[in-house]
Amino acid sequence: MYKFDFELDDFQKEAVKYIDEGKSVVVSAPTGAGKTCIAEHAIHKALEEGTKLIYTTPLKALSNQKFSDFGRKYGEDKVGLLTGDTSINRDAQIVVMTTEVFRNMLYGTNLGELAKNLQGVKYAVLDEVHYMNDEERGTVWEESIIYCPTDIQIIALSATVANAEQLCGWINTVHSGTECIQTDFRPVPLRFYYYDSSKPFDVLPLLTPDGKLNRKIRPERRDKSFKNKIHQRNTAKDVISVLHKKDMLPAIYFTFSRKKCDEQMEKCCDLDLITKEEAKQIQEIVAEYLKENPYLAHNKHLDCVYHGIASHHAGLLPGWKVLIEKLFQ
Repeated sequence: MYKFDFELDDFQKEAVKYIDEGKSVVVSAPTGAGKTCIAEHAIHKALEEGTKLIYTTPLKALSNQKFSDFGRKYGEDKVGLLTGDTSINRDAQIVVMTTEVFRNMLYGTNLGELAKNLQGVKYAVLDEVHYMNDEERGTVWEESIIYCPTDIQIIALSATVANAEQLCGWINTVHSGTECIQTDFRPVPLRFYYYDSSKPFDVLPLLTPDGKLNRKIRPERRDKSFKNKIHQRNTAKDVISVLHKKDMLPAIYFTFSRKKCDEQMEKCCDLDLITKEEAKQIQEIVAEYLKENPYLAHNKHLDCVYHGIASHHAGLLPGWKVLIEKLFQ
């Protein structure tokens, strides 16, 4: 077993034991419990054995992040990236890709011959495998497992799901010997807060310590009077201001529209959220990135980036999106 510089939890020890025995695993554990550690064990095995490992994620942003993280940890020459619009060092021992690319690779489509694509591959990590429950995209994970050659060990990492044993049993049927490891212990607790637009300068804990609804929270009153209304408050700006005041940044504010996402960012651009040291660090990272991507120097949202604020959605140019993800990390 690869020696980590910390003591593994019981579920991690169990998972790496099964991997060492040549079995596939389904690991169901809460966010922040340390599932990636299990994948890293498989990565070390692949590097030591001279074999290959494919690491899949559901999103290009996550693939880019893993590619960057693994490149720093294991050496850029050891890590490759394959997404819908990017191909870097695809013959490396560790190749990070979106699950759609992996599925298409197993189809033997325009990514080349199947035998060549999977030559030397011994491990396939399917991160966020609970996406199988997604009505629209779940078939991608399902087909990836069905078409994955049985001599490849699958390391399926999932957030806690009710049917982990059932999933494991199904993989046993369509792929090869698979063990199920589950834990519901959450080392990083979730804390819920409530924002009331009638009290725009505060957020309240949603629950009391004993799990009941906070009595300070009252139903919001509808303002039926539209006369003499000077302006509409900007919720995103108010929420971010409160989070900054309470030292709860960085944060992601979800807006389910590309256009609104950019609009909210522009409205927040005058907030003073970062220190002088952080501003200097942002300027250095951007300056270095623009040397290789000078066409981004005139991006209209660059000023917001210098203030520590950016939008991230599927409509961004790939090069600009990589910069935003780099800064967020």
